[in-house]
Amino acid sequence: MGVDVDLIFRIAGVGIVVALLHTILEGFGKKEYAQWVTLLGFIYILFLVISIVQDLFQKIKSVFLFQS
Repeated sequence: MGVDVDLIFRIAGVGIVVALLHTILEGFGKKEYAQWVTLLGFIYILFLVISIVQDLFQKIKSVFLFQS
């Protein structure tokens, strides 16, 4: 499908950093901040995945409508 390995590593890296920050913030008793970090990380990854899905739909559209 042509998804760059860089994008997969970026998603994995964000997940690892968010998990680490979440654990550290909960350890310090800042549960609200830990939840915000998790939410922001999820939103960032969601935008990355949306861009991948958008590219997929553009490729499908070009195949079935015979456009380049």
